[in-house]
Amino acid sequence: MNAPSASAATDVVRLRIPRKGEFVAVARLAIGAIAGRTGFSIEEIEDIKLAVAEACTEAIRFGGDEPDVELVCESSGGGLSVTVLGFVSPAQRESFESVAGEDREPSDLGLFLIRALMDRVEHRSTGAGGIDLIMSKRMHAP
Repeated sequence: MNAPSASAATDVVRLRIPRKGEFVAVARLAIGAIAGRTGFSIEEIEDIKLAVAEACTEAIRFGGDEPDVELVCESSGGGLSVTVLGFVSPAQRESFESVAGEDREPSDLGLFLIRALMDRVEHRSTGAGGIDLIMSKRMHAP
């Protein structure tokens, strides 16, 4: 088990990967390293890595023509938050909403896994009409 960081300050890491499936593994590795440094257990790290991989895969599916997937990771002694910017492009919003449903209860397996693995999952409308995905996980007592 990893020890939590001595600092309670929030660290922010931005990661941009090409919108191609072969780069999802890069995001998994980076998020795994950040989660490990934050102090999550091995099991929690694996859950976070899987959720991020699913989020990247869904962003590739619904992100439209944008060339990259951008992740913003905020970690602190209490947990980790990952935002996928431009998770859904304005052009793909209707298609995403038909899969996710009006009440945001996902019928899609990727979205279902993200919700099952993370403590909190939110969708935020962007000013341009797209959707960002925000997911977070708190560290639980051993």
